[in-house]
Amino acid sequence: MGLFDRLPPMDHLRSEKMCLVQLIFPAESARLAVTYLGELGLLQFKDLNEDKSPFQRIFVNQVKRCAEMNRKLKFFSDQINKAGVKSSVRPALQPEIDLEELEAKLGEHEHELLEMNTNSGTLRQTYNELLEFKLVLSKAGSILAASQNHATPADHELDEHIYDKEVDDGNGYLLEQGIYQGASESGVRFVSGIILKSKALAFERMLFRTTRGNMFFNEASAGEPVMDPSSGEEVEKTVFVVFFSGEQAKAKILRICASFGANCYPVPEEIVKQRQIFREVSSRLSDLEATLDAGTQHRNKALESVGSQLWRWILMVKKEKAVYDTLNMLNFDVTKKCLVGEGWCPIFAKSQIEDVLQRATLHSNSQVGIIFHEMDTIDSPPTYFRTDKFTNAFQEIVDAYGVGRYEEINPAVYSVITFPFLFAVMFGDWGHGICLLLGALFLILREKKLSSQKLDSFTEMAFGGRYVILLMALFSIYCGLIYNEFFSVPFHIFGKSAYACRENSCSDAYTAGLVKVRDPYPFGVDPSWRGSRSELPFLNSLKMKMSILMGVSQMNLGILLSYFDAKFHKNALDIRYQFIPQLIFLNSLFGYLSLLILIKWCTGSKADLYHVMIYMFLDPAGDLGENQLFWGQKELQILLLLLALVAVPWMLFPKPFILKKLHKERFQGHSYRFLGTSEMDPDSEPDSARSRHDDFNFGEVFVHQMIHSIEFVLGAVSNTASYLRLWALSLAHSELSTVFYEKLLLFAWGYDSLIFKLVGLIVFAFATAFILLGMESLSAFLHALRLHWVEFMNKFYHGDGYKFKPFSFATLADDEE
Repeated sequence: MGLFDRLPPMDHLRSEKMCLVQLIFPAESARLAVTYLGELGLLQFKDLNEDKSPFQRIFVNQVKRCAEMNRKLKFFSDQINKAGVKSSVRPALQPEIDLEELEAKLGEHEHELLEMNTNSGTLRQTYNELLEFKLVLSKAGSILAASQNHATPADHELDEHIYDKEVDDGNGYLLEQGIYQGASESGVRFVSGIILKSKALAFERMLFRTTRGNMFFNEASAGEPVMDPSSGEEVEKTVFVVFFSGEQAKAKILRICASFGANCYPVPEEIVKQRQIFREVSSRLSDLEATLDAGTQHRNKALESVGSQLWRWILMVKKEKAVYDTLNMLNFDVTKKCLVGEGWCPIFAKSQIEDVLQRATLHSNSQVGIIFHEMDTIDSPPTYFRTDKFTNAFQEIVDAYGVGRYEEINPAVYSVITFPFLFAVMFGDWGHGICLLLGALFLILREKKLSSQKLDSFTEMAFGGRYVILLMALFSIYCGLIYNEFFSVPFHIFGKSAYACRENSCSDAYTAGLVKVRDPYPFGVDPSWRGSRSELPFLNSLKMKMSILMGVSQMNLGILLSYFDAKFHKNALDIRYQFIPQLIFLNSLFGYLSLLILIKWCTGSKADLYHVMIYMFLDPAGDLGENQLFWGQKELQILLLLLALVAVPWMLFPKPFILKKLHKERFQGHSYRFLGTSEMDPDSEPDSARSRHDDFNFGEVFVHQMIHSIEFVLGAVSNTASYLRLWALSLAHSELSTVFYEKLLLFAWGYDSLIFKLVGLIVFAFATAFILLGMESLSAFLHALRLHWVEFMNKFYHGDGYKFKPFSFATLADDEE
């Protein structure tokens, strides 16, 4: 292991070294100092007031003010979006204003906008009423004229016997006049109005039932949509005229109109009066349209003025609120003149933080400097990795499983290569890889433009993983060249095939097979395997054995990383009683299987490896016969089997008992009780000898070790079998691609019709894009994710840490974008 000690350190292999610091701010410079720290973004504050509610904190009033301003800004944003006014994402330069000026300005803008909204709403309501009145005059007048022209003598005779009621002039919306001359004497009246088209049928039925059929209902479509004042949307309405007799019927009809939301308008019977009122209503509508247009323009100008600075104001308020939320995490000292805070920061950032604090003291004209010093702690620090736009996506993949412990080995370093490579093993086709590559290059070349735009969730996810897609595409092209598949079609790229037909006609190529005529194909799978009778058995055998080799290699890498982790943390127990037996157990069984695969490939042996592995357990001393690959194989198998059996108790028993022994030796003589003083109480000190002595539980430690050992033993079998998904998905992708090529493209190309060929090509393109490039790539991605999370990372990665989340204004700006 001395070779590993001489290896240079890797930047991303372990998280940044962190330290717990304490800051003591004078009251006059606290706000400015926290603001500068937010601009730096390298300090994570600890909440020293967790036991207090938000309303019991120091700066609760300032937080309320910021929340109120945020509400006003949200109101402006909603109004701008509703009006369809474009607001600038990056505002023009304006003079700086402080929070008090901004608060006053927001209040003025809100008052002005609310007043404009009220006036506009009143005018809009009046406009809608006049428009409905105009439609009712137009349609109801036609209905009344038609009723007069089609009145029959029988109708006249019937009307003469109707009881004449007194005219009720108390309702301006009900025109109580007859249909024709003498109608007022007979008592026939009518109500005209307008109602939603969707309610017209139910409205008519209700009128009929309420009046017991003693009414006549006539309707006509309004002809143009009318704006609904409650929703602001245009709706279809119907003009109606109800003829009735009697005061009781009138009252019932009006109540039904009110309940259905129907608006009633008076329509005179005389055509001259109708025309006169129609002209007056049209004139008032024209005036209102001009007034509404002028009001809308004035309101849009006001919204544009607000919108040009809205992003800047929102960011300013969010920053101010974040500053006061952070100040609420601090505590006053005993003199009530200074604020005391604690937080985590990277070691490399200490000098930058000190410079920022000195600048804050200078700019706030404080007579007292800010005290900044490191503290000792037993708490586990947060985990922080410095990433860039390339490594960030891989780090997010690992963090989705679990954030690593402090200074734990980072799997993202290895996932940069292993993750896209395992994806490519399942997705290997250099035609499909080129399609993925074009998509990744499009996202990368336009990353500046796309990063400034608001994207939908799917596009944002693809854009964030653009470099992951790039590597997946490159490895897919590489594996596709090895598989020799271009949309499932083989090509003679690297030379001629090593095989040829037995005769010129090649009639027996699929039955009798081909003969080898030259050296093996230089790179990848020989194209002559495609379509041969042994194509599927050969590719199945190749990909299955390749999957086992890759799986055992990656699991060994995981176990090896557990050694480096234990060595870094100076944990000799994990090396002796976890790393060594795990390495022995895995390689005694599946490392040996990998060795047999390599020997079989190199020698061309026809040994049955299934038989070898099964009878290694059932009959270790039995004769191997034709399945023997090398001299001394039987003795080696017995030795490996014994090592595997020894490795299980080696993992299980020693570590818990050694921990128990070390614990007793460490705390021997410290089981007495300390005298209680005002300065120290061992029962309340988390790091005291007594509390640590009480925390150790041998039963829990033994059960945990037993679970870990059983998990590894069973996982060694199941994880190795799980890597066979590489073979299964690669085979499925290849066969599905072949089906699309032969049953869609070649089938359509067999016809002479150009239209049929074009349709076949389009269907093939859509099937390739949505199924092979969409669903299959997502499936391969998820399976590669599973292999990393479960099969690889569980060998060494705990993932039970917590992420470093510094107080930073940059995250607020990213949220706004």
